[in-house]
Formats: sequence, structure tokens, C-alpha cells
Amino acid sequence: MILKGKSIVPGKVKARSLVSTTPISFLGDVDPDKGTIVDKQNALYGQSIAGKVFVFPLGKGSTVGSYVIYQLKKNQKAPIALINAEAEAIVAVGAIISDIPMVQGIDIDKIPNNKEVYVNASEGYLKL
Repeated sequence: MILKGKSIVPGKVKARSLVSTTPISFLGDVDPDKGTIVDKQNALYGQSIAGKVFVFPLGKGSTVGSYVIYQLKKNQKAPIALINAEAEAIVAVGAIISDIPMVQGIDIDKIPNNKEVYVNASEGYLKL
């Protein structure tokens, strides 16, 4: 199955998905040193986003979140790709400055958790 969206940051990767059904604030919800979800309200609490295709509806919170994404990349704890139902500026800027492939406008309800997926962010799609 191919899910089409819009490219934000180009790139092509293949990895396992990690799917959050709730919005993410990179400032406060993610530990930039470990790459783990630290928001106890999130069903993914304690799980690592490092090396995963991180799927979530949209970002929320402080503009510092862009730099947290960059710090994750510098610490080698960043996701390999970002997939959003709706991109917003904080996550998009973080993906751009960190060179993390990103696609938005995807129906994330169709993406199963922990499934190997192929992301072609250059052309704006994800293949299950």
C-alpha cells in the first residue's frame, strides 16, 4: 500500500515505524540525549525514536522543539524519518536543519506500529 503526501525534506529510507496517535512536543516529550519518549501520558512512554520512522499527527509546543530535533541528530538519537498528518513549522524546521526526511499529509491511521516501511520523502510517499 502506498500512502501519498507532500515532501517537506527529501530523502529515501527504510526502517521500522513508531506511531504516536497524539501530537508531540519535542521540548518536554522527548529526551534529546537518549531519544526516548518521556511524556508519561503518551502510549509510547519509554520507547526510543532513534533510527525509526517516527509517525505522529503533528507537533506542538515551543519553537525550541526545532533545536531539540537538531540535538537528537547530533546525539545520533534522531528518527530516520518523520511522518505527519499535518506538518507545522516547529517540526518542519527541525527536520530541515537536521536533514531528516519528512513527509506530511499522510493518513497516519493506516500506518501500523513496528512495521518496516519505505519512505520516499523526495516524492512524498510512504510504502507499507
